[in-house]
Amino acid sequence: MKNNLILASASPRRADLLKQVHIIPDKIIAAEIDESPLKGEVPRDLAMRLAAAKAHAVHEKNPGAFILAADTVVACGRRILPKAENPKDARECLELLSGRRHHVYGGIALLTPQGKLIRKLSDTVVQFKVLQAEEIENYIAGNEWRDKAGGYAIQGLAAAFIKSIRGSYSNVVGLSLYDTMQILNGAGYSAPAK
Repeated sequence: MKNNLILASASPRRADLLKQVHIIPDKIIAAEIDESPLKGEVPRDLAMRLAAAKAHAVHEKNPGAFILAADTVVACGRRILPKAENPKDARECLELLSGRRHHVYGGIALLTPQGKLIRKLSDTVVQFKVLQAEEIENYIAGNEWRDKAGGYAIQGLAAAFIKSIRGSYSNVVGLSLYDTMQILNGAGYSAPAK
């Protein structure tokens, strides 16, 4: 019997990552939810809450399928960095991250066809080198930062800024493949044979 899998995400990076491990969702549906942090909410809790909220939002109209959702939160201490929408956001993020370690929290949520919610948090520590003003401006000019949590893409030019990483690389791109496969396999999802 074929399992239907819906990816509750508008992120093309998450779909590409899944394809890397031969998981092709039957549908991709962006969840329409408010992603604002709650008052006093810590970054790791925000990532977990948003992943679950996305899964529930898509599940309402798609019962009987596996719903996979994720959310990525970049944090410097307790400070949650935005998804950069303009050069000012990107510049502020990069200036804050320069020479510092930060956490990338990846919340993953899977709703099974029976309605059981399985959640997992992936935590990756990323160390940036000290960035020169010219490096920041050149990076911003390339537009790679647009709509990226923390204002950078590890899989692009920003790889040159990263001194070290502890944890899942794919989590920083947008989805921890190790954790996702553990959840899918544990829930009884089996990908169609190729």
